[in-house]
Amino acid sequence: MRAAEYIKILLIKENMTITKLAQKFSEHSGKKLSRSNLSNKLKRETIKFSEVLTICEILGYDLNFVKKQ
Repeated sequence: MRAAEYIKILLIKENMTITKLAQKFSEHSGKKLSRSNLSNKLKRETIKFSEVLTICEILGYDLNFVKKQ
């Protein structure tokens, strides 16, 4: 599954729009991020790992790596 799909699932769980996420991202990071810019990053799969971590923090989630058995 792509990062965009995971983020969209989390947005649904948290009842948040991508517009609100972009606004909160801008407030949290101090970097301007518009809804369309965020949508394009997700669609084109050009979102940075650091941005994914910030989104997880905003939504209240941890990102964990678990070794396969």
